[in-house]
Amino acid sequence: MKASTVARTLSAVLIFQLGIGAFLVISDMQTGGFRLPGIGAPSAPRLTEPVRPGDQTRRFTPGRDRPAVRPARDPGDLPERLTLTFENQTYRLEGGIAPDDAARIIDQITQADPPVETVIVQSPGGSVRDALEIGRHLRTAGINTQMLPGEYCFSACPYLLVGGKTRDIPGTAAVGVHQHSFGENTLLPAFLAVEDIQRGQAEVMQYLDQMGIDLRVMRHALATPADEIYILLPEELERYGFTDS
Repeated sequence: MKASTVARTLSAVLIFQLGIGAFLVISDMQTGGFRLPGIGAPSAPRLTEPVRPGDQTRRFTPGRDRPAVRPARDPGDLPERLTLTFENQTYRLEGGIAPDDAARIIDQITQADPPVETVIVQSPGGSVRDALEIGRHLRTAGINTQMLPGEYCFSACPYLLVGGKTRDIPGTAAVGVHQHSFGENTLLPAFLAVEDIQRGQAEVMQYLDQMGIDLRVMRHALATPADEIYILLPEELERYGFTDS
């Protein structure tokens, strides 16, 4: 084969690979919360609008959007990383769930004095794997979880919430689920990215089953884009096993 032919073939292959790479990056940007202007804009109402049966999907930006219901107290801006506090004989676990939060929070719970028996949870979500790890520890330690009226638990937070030995969720609290991302590298080949997501979803489903949660709740999570949130109604929380009947 002539050198010029080889060069043209290599150039064509390189252009094809760059095109595939660009497609994967743009696809990841559109499905991972960052959208190009005018492309795939969310159609759901803002989270501040009331939720009604059959109309439960809302736009969701962590750290900005909050439910329309009036909270039991004004939490202000929740911490960017999960924080365990003790005040008025009450433990609270609040804030975003960042990678590596599990080891830190579990250590704090283990060393807490007085011992943690019940923890009030409020979080916009974050790292799924850390939420699962904390949830497993709560169940093993026999710690109960609770929400307060008007407060919220979204994204990865419900996985932490269901780890409680018992779970107290008032009707005006907001629990929401959606799709999750399990990998951070947008340049990962497509087949490896899909493989990583499938492994992550399998881990979540195994965890929910271990916690006694009806796996049919996952149809709401899988059908809801990452920049939207599906708010579970009180009857759905009971049906799927989130609340103690």
